[in-house]
Amino acid sequence: MSSRHYPLFLALLLLCSSLSGCFGNDEDTGEETGLWVESFGAYSVVAPIDTGINVYHDRFILNETLPDWLLEGLGVTMWCNLTQNGTWQERYDADAPTCWDLITANDIVYFPGTRIIGTTPDDDTSIPILDDPSDGHGTAVTGAVLDANPDAIIFFVEGFSDAAVLAAANQPLVDIITTSFGPIGSVPVPGIEDATRVAVVEHNKVHTGASDNTPSPAVQDSTAGPPWSIGISGYAEEDDDQKETMSGSYPDIAADWTQVLPNHDDTDGYHETSGTSFATPRTAGILSLVLTQLRELSGDMGSGASEDRGGFLVNGTNLSISNSQLRDALNLSAWYPSFSTWDPTSGTMPISPVAPCTQVGWGVVNMSNVEPLYEHLAEIETMPSRPADVVACMEANQDIREAYWGE
Repeated sequence: MSSRHYPLFLALLLLCSSLSGCFGNDEDTGEETGLWVESFGAYSVVAPIDTGINVYHDRFILNETLPDWLLEGLGVTMWCNLTQNGTWQERYDADAPTCWDLITANDIVYFPGTRIIGTTPDDDTSIPILDDPSDGHGTAVTGAVLDANPDAIIFFVEGFSDAAVLAAANQPLVDIITTSFGPIGSVPVPGIEDATRVAVVEHNKVHTGASDNTPSPAVQDSTAGPPWSIGISGYAEEDDDQKETMSGSYPDIAADWTQVLPNHDDTDGYHETSGTSFATPRTAGILSLVLTQLRELSGDMGSGASEDRGGFLVNGTNLSISNSQLRDALNLSAWYPSFSTWDPTSGTMPISPVAPCTQVGWGVVNMSNVEPLYEHLAEIETMPSRPADVVACMEANQDIREAYWGE
């Protein structure tokens, strides 16, 4: 540069230093947000609908804060910074004035230091979002999700109504809704089927629904029976691997019936508990893990299956996976344990070599299913087709459900 032009250049440079966008436009290109998204990595959002959650439990505490773009996408209206020391009661008492006493039915609350966002749309609870000290069902349910996928983002909804399910169904970033409640004995009465239909049929999400803790058929159960839902019963994983007698029959699949899960009324205790209530969220966690792996593979740093994503749960580079594809792969991956492992003293029912589908649907699912699910959907290694008799049995199952509930 010649010396006569240098003073002019310097003057222009000084002027530009005080005026934003002097050498370009002042629009946000989104590059900074894009970098944050990429650094956070692939993720999945699971929405348990249940009694509440013990956000004070060590199982849910992480040394991280979720990024603002994700919290904004989930519609967060309020942050609750949790007390980290003392008993459960002492922590609750300390936080009540700044958190629990302020939450309304319109709030979506983030708890920094966890991956939990919670809401209570029904507004008929004494302590919003937090698990009632007399009932820890929701805490255990969430623990079952995270045992399968420790990195899942939890969008927890307290409640049992259509409104509770719709709070998750209408949330674009939610991938999977899991519900573990319904009519006792699977009596054929209306339940949450209208809301789960919105979630799956209209918004392309996955719904895992618990069958009853009786041998009643699952097809007429309003939680597990609708054809758009994945109905789940229980089997004795790591015991004799047979069907749990007191779990629904003719479901889609069976999963782990007995698990060790976090307590609802302390900060570090666990208990052993059983039921389809926990087999169901375990399955949701497994599917969430597979989605996360597929998104990581394909560079998909989003979640949900909104129209913006083409209705796909995985919408990455050269890889798109829909609800139906994920469900078909789950069915292919399920398997039947041999009845030879049955222990007559265990209280289980041996899985019959004849028409086992009437007991456990397509079969059982556990963490061993993750790799074949991932490889099949990633087109690395295709799983073989199921035997014709199994397919016929489960097609009949689906036909019955569609006739009863509609498509």
